[in-house]
Amino acid sequence: MAALWTLSPLLSACLFWPTCLALTPGAEPLQPQNLPLSLGFNSSDGSPSLDLPMALRVFSVDYHHVQAPFEIVLWIMLASLAKLGFHWSGRVPAVVPESCLLIMVGLLVGGVIYGVRHSAPPTLSAEAFFLFLLPPIVLDAGYFLPGRLFFENLGTILWYAVLGTLWNVLGIGLSLYGVCLLAHSSLGDVSLLHCLLFGSLIAAVDPVAVLSVFQEMHVNEQLHILVFGESLLNDAVTVVLYKLFESFLRLPSVSGVDVFLGGCRVLVVGLGGLFVGLFFGLLAALTSRFTSRAQVIAPLFVFLYSYLSYLTSEMLHLSGIMAIVTCAVTMKQYVEANVSERSNTSIQYFLKMWSSVSETLIFIFLGVSTIQDVHMWSWPFVCSTLLLCLVWRASGVLLLTAVVNKLRRNTVTFRDQFIIAYGGMRGAICFSLVFLIDDFPKKRLFITTTIVVILFTVFVQGMTIKPLVELLDVKRKKRGLHTVSEEIHSRLIDHLLAGIEDVVGYWGQHYWKDKFEQFNKKYLRRFLIRDDHQAHSSILRVYQELERREQRGDEEAPPVVDPRSNSRPLLPEEMESIRRILSRNLQHFNNMQRPAYSRHTLHQDATMDRVRKPLHRHQSLGERYTYKAQGEDGEFKSSRRGRAGLSRSHTVCSMSPRPVLQDASVPAASAPARGQVDPNSEASIEEQISPQQQEAPLERSARKQLSFVLESEKQP
Repeated sequence: MAALWTLSPLLSACLFWPTCLALTPGAEPLQPQNLPLSLGFNSSDGSPSLDLPMALRVFSVDYHHVQAPFEIVLWIMLASLAKLGFHWSGRVPAVVPESCLLIMVGLLVGGVIYGVRHSAPPTLSAEAFFLFLLPPIVLDAGYFLPGRLFFENLGTILWYAVLGTLWNVLGIGLSLYGVCLLAHSSLGDVSLLHCLLFGSLIAAVDPVAVLSVFQEMHVNEQLHILVFGESLLNDAVTVVLYKLFESFLRLPSVSGVDVFLGGCRVLVVGLGGLFVGLFFGLLAALTSRFTSRAQVIAPLFVFLYSYLSYLTSEMLHLSGIMAIVTCAVTMKQYVEANVSERSNTSIQYFLKMWSSVSETLIFIFLGVSTIQDVHMWSWPFVCSTLLLCLVWRASGVLLLTAVVNKLRRNTVTFRDQFIIAYGGMRGAICFSLVFLIDDFPKKRLFITTTIVVILFTVFVQGMTIKPLVELLDVKRKKRGLHTVSEEIHSRLIDHLLAGIEDVVGYWGQHYWKDKFEQFNKKYLRRFLIRDDHQAHSSILRVYQELERREQRGDEEAPPVVDPRSNSRPLLPEEMESIRRILSRNLQHFNNMQRPAYSRHTLHQDATMDRVRKPLHRHQSLGERYTYKAQGEDGEFKSSRRGRAGLSRSHTVCSMSPRPVLQDASVPAASAPARGQVDPNSEASIEEQISPQQQEAPLERSARKQLSFVLESEKQP
């Protein structure tokens, strides 16, 4: 770390390349007259000649030749070392979130650079953030998005993200305009549109800050997906509203038609990004189908198509965040089915590494960019903004949840509502947007207020939310991977609910989910997945998905501990006692006299004075009538054989090796009611058999020998 700080003078000239991060004025390009004297020049046009150098240099330094990549590598190295030091800092991670420590490192580095250069350190430009640092984070979040939880709570997430964001933007903007009217002497030049513009950027909940804090707490799945999904889609809404208010500021006057067109623009931007992401996601899935002979480049298409969807949306002034999330969610299941397991592992680790580096750089540059000489302070504006952000978000969450709980089966509890409201942390989204505001007298005040809100939410709320979760006893996440049995039962419930909705005529989420699964299986999977990778069994697909999760190695999953590792071996007398208990209980169960029945018959009437038969397995109709009709004519055989396909009992317990000629589907009590008894019927045959003859097969059968091999007796 000290070695990197000694290189801070080298970072002063041009910290990042113009297309990557914010630039300080760099060195002028070398002119021909400034080139070394070792090269000769033509006197006519000044171009270099092919003359030999005057002297051979043994050692030379050309820093300008490698300035941009060298400084980029230094910053990434600084971020990686800071992250590594955080995880090796003992008990610090349990108290301080990682984002807080990275911002502190950025503040320290920015202070050193400012002290050495006596000028402001380089800042994180909005172009660099939105084009290079934000896409990897959003792509990682979208690709590993828990699809089932997300789509089950999609209505609530959209409710929070759209209406909740509008509530916060309008509430904060109008309230700040009222504060400006009250403090007219110092804030009188701030207009209503400027307040709404500032409200749109300060209401942006940063998914980077939210993920870095909530992943460390392991809250329950419903709370995590609500906070994460709301912060992810909240960014798309706030960016659209920011650009809308920015366009209003550039107009000479705003009319009702402009407001209506602005609302239409919001819909077009959001839906346009959705369709762009859907198109590139399907295209990526189709391309991955033909990568069987070049598996090495298969992971590359995931990154290229995702980034291309983001850039295309930005080019068309659509929502890039919505596009890249949709692209990642769309292509995931098809890409994972087409590429090999090694390619899947490469995709997963590269996405995690890329997003982790981007998050670290963002937080460090937040701290570095705080050391500026452009700050402007106003106690009424700064304190009012901080208070209004908390009040409007809390009131919005409470009101919106009160409405949405009337439509949800699993209601959002008050504890979860408190965590949702308290977890609205701000980050690099609003910090990058505030620098894009056109110059006006109070722009520096907006920058200062934004930095204060970010530092307060990240440090104060980020450091206290974990103790609050423990204090409120918020339900935690079940730390462990799902089993095949759990997945199968979950799908069984889904099919059952879909069938119930179809029967009652209610088109709910389970109905539409079942329709989409049928469409996906019938058309999309056949078109987008290779034939040799088509899983013909749904259980096999579940098993493959669980295998991929296990290979990915979820960090939340604890190591599997054998419950028998701490238990002592059983003593011989204890094993003998267990064997006697099992033998006695099973023997008692086998001696129970109860009539067997299948799904086609019911119990015999308990009041009937009949001999109870032992528990046995019913023969099918084909076996019974083949046994009885061996000497009869062909017509009788064909009629009996025709009835052989009716049913087969599913009772699997068997006690006698000899067949018992009994048909439970024809009750004995029905013969006197008809007044005539068929001598060939099952009832008459059954009446002719005496109780001694019925118990004879059981007496002649050899008793079943019961043997048990306990787990502790197995030889290694």
